[in-house]
Amino acid sequence: MPVVRDDLRVLLRLSDFRRLLAVRLLSQAADGVFQVALAAYVVFSPEKQTSPAAIASAMAVLLLPYSVIGPFAGVLLDRWQRRQVFLYGNLLRALLASCTALLILASGPDWLFYASALSVTAVNRFVLAGLSAALPHVVDDDRLVLANSLSPTAGTLAATTGGGLALLVRLTAADSDAVVMLLGAVLYLGAALTSLLMARELLGPAAALVQPRLGAALTSTVRGLAAGLRHLAEQRAAARALAAMTMMRFCYGALTVMVLMLCRYAWTERESDGLALLGLALALSGAGFFTAAVLTPWAVGRLGPSGWMTVCAGTAAILEPALGLAFAPVPLLIAAFILGLITQGAKIATDTVVQTAVDDEFRGRVFSLYDVLFNVAFVGAAAVAALMLPPDGRSAPLVVTVAILYAVTAVTLIRGRRCFT
Repeated sequence: MPVVRDDLRVLLRLSDFRRLLAVRLLSQAADGVFQVALAAYVVFSPEKQTSPAAIASAMAVLLLPYSVIGPFAGVLLDRWQRRQVFLYGNLLRALLASCTALLILASGPDWLFYASALSVTAVNRFVLAGLSAALPHVVDDDRLVLANSLSPTAGTLAATTGGGLALLVRLTAADSDAVVMLLGAVLYLGAALTSLLMARELLGPAAALVQPRLGAALTSTVRGLAAGLRHLAEQRAAARALAAMTMMRFCYGALTVMVLMLCRYAWTERESDGLALLGLALALSGAGFFTAAVLTPWAVGRLGPSGWMTVCAGTAAILEPALGLAFAPVPLLIAAFILGLITQGAKIATDTVVQTAVDDEFRGRVFSLYDVLFNVAFVGAAAVAALMLPPDGRSAPLVVTVAILYAVTAVTLIRGRRCFT
């Protein structure tokens, strides 16, 4: 652990890494604010009678359309300068979040609200994939695992903090989802301005790959997508890690819908109490993310990426039913912390495998595919949960099914461990 602390000090002395990290923190804090505003409006509004099917429909509207165009966005990401993606992407999100706030105030039609929210989510995928693809340009290979522990996890903590701030504003300062949306817009604007502290060419891709004209980039989209898929197929370690992480994301998504319904109907009588309890679950999950950031570099050093992912999946297979089948607040809040640690720990390992196995010219495409898999897994999990969950959220078959999927993931990782070595 002293070695990790020394490497962390060196990492934080890198000015470009700090600037990239600042963009991530502001951007993902805004994401957290925006997501809580959406959840509060869709799930916890007193006038809305939320069901698992309604939550699944909302997730599908927000995520599935981008899942169709996501790989094409990855091709563009490998041709646009990533600093410019962070600048214009966050400026656009600030504008779109403000428009979403106006739609809430005006009680606009649901389809228009979801279209606006979908646009924010779509741009978000450009930014997150770009942040991961840019990281090797500001950190040397020897500290990449540590950077992957600190940077994405710090971003997740920032999103959790942003969500907590949104809840605080919503419950105390202003009982208005529109005000919370505007807070997110301000943070997106801050992320855009912070990106200007980095040189335009710093974050890649290489100058020879940059095609400033949109038309030129779009004409090569199909060929670039096919090349990205072929490259990923050749990198068995990256492909296997992505498959395992996708399954764990599916499990996490199903449990998220269950907890939402429990907070809304089973554990509290008032919407505001349910929203506060959801905030506590998010805070504990965030603490799990932080713990994963501290623990994962040491664990990957001892066990390797595959070994650590196997431990994460196996632990979830055992503890998730032990804590979840009671459907009581305290055990499930403990589970929120543990699953936060497990999910983030596996993600750090997966990020590192993909970054080291995939060539830089393909990283944007592969990380966009990675993000698409996340979206599809989450929406698929919500759809399954909608079929299995009763109105109050208590479903033993769902808890058991998720435990089995975690166990299958752990066994698959053990059998394919040679791919990671």
